[in-house]
Amino acid sequence: MSAPMPQLAATHQDPWWSQSLAHGAPGTALLHITRARAGHGSWDNAHRWATAMTGRPATAHPNLAGLFLGVPAIAYVLNAAGHPAYERALTSLDRPIATLIRQRLRAAHHRLNSHQPVRLREFDLMRGLTGLGVYILHRHGDGDLLREVLAYLVRLTHPLDDGMPGWWSSDGPNGKPSAKWPGGHGNLGLAHGITGPLALLAAAMRRDITVDGQSEAISRIVAELDRWQRPAPAGGVWWPGLLTPDEWATGTVTATSPQRPSWCYGTPGLARAQQLAALAMADQVRLDHAGQALAACVRDEMQLSQLTDGSLCHGWAGLVRTVERAVDDDTSGELATVLPALRDRLAHWAESERIPERGGLLEGPEGIHLCRSGTSPPTTIVATTADIAWDACLLLDG
Repeated sequence: MSAPMPQLAATHQDPWWSQSLAHGAPGTALLHITRARAGHGSWDNAHRWATAMTGRPATAHPNLAGLFLGVPAIAYVLNAAGHPAYERALTSLDRPIATLIRQRLRAAHHRLNSHQPVRLREFDLMRGLTGLGVYILHRHGDGDLLREVLAYLVRLTHPLDDGMPGWWSSDGPNGKPSAKWPGGHGNLGLAHGITGPLALLAAAMRRDITVDGQSEAISRIVAELDRWQRPAPAGGVWWPGLLTPDEWATGTVTATSPQRPSWCYGTPGLARAQQLAALAMADQVRLDHAGQALAACVRDEMQLSQLTDGSLCHGWAGLVRTVERAVDDDTSGELATVLPALRDRLAHWAESERIPERGGLLEGPEGIHLCRSGTSPPTTIVATTADIAWDACLLLDG
């Protein structure tokens, strides 16, 4: 039994449903738009979902809106469509998104000038300036606003007065201050941590979009990843997703084995970000190392056994999509060898009855359908006015 294709309900009680790329209508609209662009679905159906996500007011509040929620999430999906019917709406969203980004940048620089620690939502991919930078990169390409975001990310990589990295968060991993995390934490993950900025800085550099200090910032981040990599029992290396203050102070990692091999926090996302950095910096040694780390990860049944769902965020779909994006840059050729078996395992999950009927792009059937449709050419579907892959929001495409 395949995961059911999401259907459009007449009403939905959750006020955030219409504007959440992670869990609501924008993720489902992205699925139907991608199917329409590929010729596997109808534009009428895509338009109905686009209407569903634009039928209610969306937030542009600087404490709420980001790539996965609010006006930027809706604009991301409309832009990914590359359809002339959406251009007028996109143009109307350009100004509030630019205003939002400038508000976020002013607040971030004020915090930096005040020598206060960062909150995850300030800089991460899901809610912060990295995600907003991803949108601007794909919507407008080079420009002053994108360069301001990149300059902020460069500044974020400089150490604080106490020697902690600028991206050390005062939050717990859930994005809120927590008594369980006194002193905050260091987040290495792609979704919420410093490898998100790494991937964006690298993606911009590969498009010849650079600001002062960008290459040095990339080098600082990858040096930290080198510091925290650990040997995996079955070969290769792995990285912890989170660091405590004690681990930072001692240089030790409490965990003794790799975490689950997910896009959001695990070795796959961290390895892909390092591939992109290596390509941007023409670093063949790092490119080889990152590919080998990912290949060793997906050959390790102990790591694979930790995947307990098929989701895009932290399950089989995210692993498969990350490997698909890494294959062409893998110098060893090992990833191409193991990819068919990984796709088969994703298919097993997709055909089970354990897939939730709802959950959205990151945790529901939409992400699984998109990953499975992405296993057949063309992976990137050429639209009428744009050439934007659906997974640009994951920072895997580079």
